[in-house]
Amino acid sequence: MYPAGFSYQRATTVQDAIALLAKEPDAKLLAGGQSLLALMKLRLASPPTLLDLGGVKELHGIKRDGDSFAIGAMTTHREIEFSKELKAACPLLPEAAAQIGDPLVRNRGTIGGSVAHADPAADFPAVLLALGATIQVAGPNGTRTIAADDFFVGLFTTALQPGELLTGIRVPAAQPAGTGMAYEKFPHPASRYAIVGVAAVVSVAGGVCRAARVAVTGAGANAMRLSSLETALAGKPLDEPTLAAACASVIAPDDLLSDQFASNEYRAHLASVLARRALTRAAARTS
Repeated sequence: MYPAGFSYQRATTVQDAIALLAKEPDAKLLAGGQSLLALMKLRLASPPTLLDLGGVKELHGIKRDGDSFAIGAMTTHREIEFSKELKAACPLLPEAAAQIGDPLVRNRGTIGGSVAHADPAADFPAVLLALGATIQVAGPNGTRTIAADDFFVGLFTTALQPGELLTGIRVPAAQPAGTGMAYEKFPHPASRYAIVGVAAVVSVAGGVCRAARVAVTGAGANAMRLSSLETALAGKPLDEPTLAAACASVIAPDDLLSDQFASNEYRAHLASVLARRALTRAAARTS
């Protein structure tokens, strides 16, 4: 199908984009376009205006900034997948990026577009929750920083306010000694979206778990932390008996999606299985 008619504008700076949004409040921001353009072709979205962010140079790239990596919103999945700096210091992001879609999608899709779109089956939201990332936002009232824990609030819904745009992501550039991380997902065979995906970051000291952040995507209306699992792991060795017991039932089916791809009971089962796999691999990487 073909999309409905729309006008096209191209921003050159973040302030330019904010000003254009103020004039066109119903405009949609175009980042990689891998979700938006598909929705437009199906006539599930018919924005009157597309505001292209591709020309905003300040939204591109990965750089070390103090104790964090600053990742511009227009940085592609492929750039993240092959970033040597991220692979060395924050390998969870490249590992997840490599599992997104196919090479065409990874070359065009952007982390900012994915996170702002907040598809319940997207990979990056769970990863950002597990990493304790922060989201950088700019709007008519200035800039602000939103913790990933507070950013994903519902189905395709985030903490972004009208007139704001996501400008970047910040993730820790260094982890405590004894930290390991991993991402596991059960993908849809065609779209490669997560039927369920689990991201885990654990820190081990003295043979026991000192900290754990575990998040799931694809299961519910939005990515979420598995707080009860994190609590169950605290102060315990991350061995097979501990993980088997802790991951036996990590989330209740009643809280999960049920659709043509998987029932809520099956998603609950997958969340338990994938949490155990992700934690096992993350624990093996702590040494």
